[in-house]
Formats: sequence, structure tokens, C-alpha cells
Amino acid sequence: MNIRTVLIAGAGDLGQRLAKNIVENPWMGLRLLGFFDDRRVGESIELDQAGKTYPVAGGLDDMVQFVKQQHADMVYLALPLRAEKRLKEVIQQLQDTTASVYFVPDVFTFSLMKAQVSDLRGIPLISLWESPIFGINSWLKRLLDIGLSSLILVLFFPIMLLIALVVQLSSPGPIIFKQRRYGLDGQEFSIYKFRTMTVCEEGSDVVAVTRCDPRVTPFGAFLRRTSLDELPQFINVLQGTMSIVGPRPHPITLNEFYRNRIPGFMLRHKIRPGLTGWAQINGFRGEPDLPNMEKRLGYDLQYLENWTLWLDVKIIFQTALLVFRDPKAF
Repeated sequence: MNIRTVLIAGAGDLGQRLAKNIVENPWMGLRLLGFFDDRRVGESIELDQAGKTYPVAGGLDDMVQFVKQQHADMVYLALPLRAEKRLKEVIQQLQDTTASVYFVPDVFTFSLMKAQVSDLRGIPLISLWESPIFGINSWLKRLLDIGLSSLILVLFFPIMLLIALVVQLSSPGPIIFKQRRYGLDGQEFSIYKFRTMTVCEEGSDVVAVTRCDPRVTPFGAFLRRTSLDELPQFINVLQGTMSIVGPRPHPITLNEFYRNRIPGFMLRHKIRPGLTGWAQINGFRGEPDLPNMEKRLGYDLQYLENWTLWLDVKIIFQTALLVFRDPKAF
């Protein structure tokens, strides 16, 4: 009962994704009749593992005639944005039918994060990327940051004093290493760490740390291996320049290097950077080569797309279990 027949204009990736959703969810009461696409006439599209195929029954002009003759209920226009002229022609022709017509915007061409629909006083808007952490979500995340970082700083204060003393006695230089990083919305801030190397590089002189790096002091190697050098970053969290969970910030020179090589790299700065993140607990930590950084970005964008407060709690617990036995910490 109440089954509606559906045609899809466009047999590309977008049209196939739409068709797969229709076929896999029969409870919606939609029955796919097939595709129409000027460039793929005569082809068959396989949508499920059972091997059932759906035909590309003709071009777009054929679709208009089919709708009129078969009284199809619904038409989805899943055409690429570059086909704007052809799209206008089809929409004009479909006005002479009784079918319900829906335009499916090809936001996947641009979007690296979850697209959302909104409106501005009646004008429909599609956000290609935006931070999910605003309003009450931002307050909840900030409360978690303040509460947990305050607790950790109090509990670890004696250990931090001991570490500061050993750093001071083990090698010349400052106790706290400060370095400029990009934070929320690309704003610069100074990140704090216990000094673990014989140098305090900044600006264009920054060279990424490698395994068995001779610049790392013996005690610094222990701090890095156990991630204890990161403890002062809880001060960053209290200041509001960082969060406990978020994309890990990189030195500015490294950031500038990769933003020109990896599309969408700066989207990771739509939220505050974190002490730990989804990429880190999934094993992407260590030397910042191009393949590694691309995979990190993928996980960072997954985090942004799927953020919940519970996901933050989950990452914190998994980090606590991993922190002293992470083979990629050096």
C-alpha cells in the first residue's frame, strides 16, 4: 500500500548513492524504476550484493516522456552542478507533468564534513562544513575540559614539580618549552610542554622530531615515551586555547607545509586542538610524513563529523589505557 514509483536523473556516484538508500530501505515505500542519464544510456547499475541491476533506460528527454506515459510519482534530479544548463531544461519540461520533483545537490563534490541544511529568512542554505560544537554543545565540552583538567593538575602537581626539577638539573635550558601553534579558527597560541630536547626551535627553524633524534635528552626521551611532557598542556586547556580532545596541533611551519599539499587540511581548526584525539587512539601518531598526515586528517574530520560528548569521554578513557604503552610515542 502507498507505494510510490521513483526515477533518478543521473547515474553517477550521487545518483547511485541515492538509489542504494532507496533500495536498502523498502519501509519508505519507494520503488525505483530506473535511471535516466544522457551519457550512460543502455547501461545497467548494480546496487546490492545480490546482483540485482537497474537500467539506465534512456536520456533525460526520454525520462520526461516516460514520466508522462507511466505517471511516475517522483523524480530525483541527481545531476552534477556543471550540468546547470541541462538541469534547467529538464526542470522546465518536468513542469508539464504531475510528478513530484526533488533536486539532490551534489554537495559531496565539495564537502569534507557533514553538510547541513538551514535557512536564512526563507533562503535555503547548505553548509558544506561547519563545527558541530556550538551552543549548548560547546558549553558541555568546555565544562568537561575545565573540570577534568583542574582535577588532573591538582593530582599531578607533585609529579610535575619533580619533573620540572629533573628537567632543570639534567640539561641547560628552560623547564617549559613554548611553541606557536594554530588553534581554534587558525588563531595562534603558545603550547606548553616540558622541555625534552637540547634545542627550543621556533619559527621557520622547526624540524620535526624523529625516532632516535639526537636532540632529545635521555630524560626527555622518557618523558616523550610516557607522554608526561604533555602535562603542562592542561594549563592550555584551562586557558581555553586547547581542549582535552581534538585534533593535535602541529608547529606552524609544519602546518603551512601540509595545508598546501593536503586539501581541507585547515578544516581541522574548526574546533580547539586537543591533547589527544581520534587519530591518536587509532594509531596515527609519530613522524609527520605525507601519508601519515593524510590519514590523521581523515580521522580528525571523522571526529568533527561525528562529535558527541560521549565520544570525547570514550577517547579520554582509551588514551588513558594507551598512554604508557604507545609504540609510536618517541
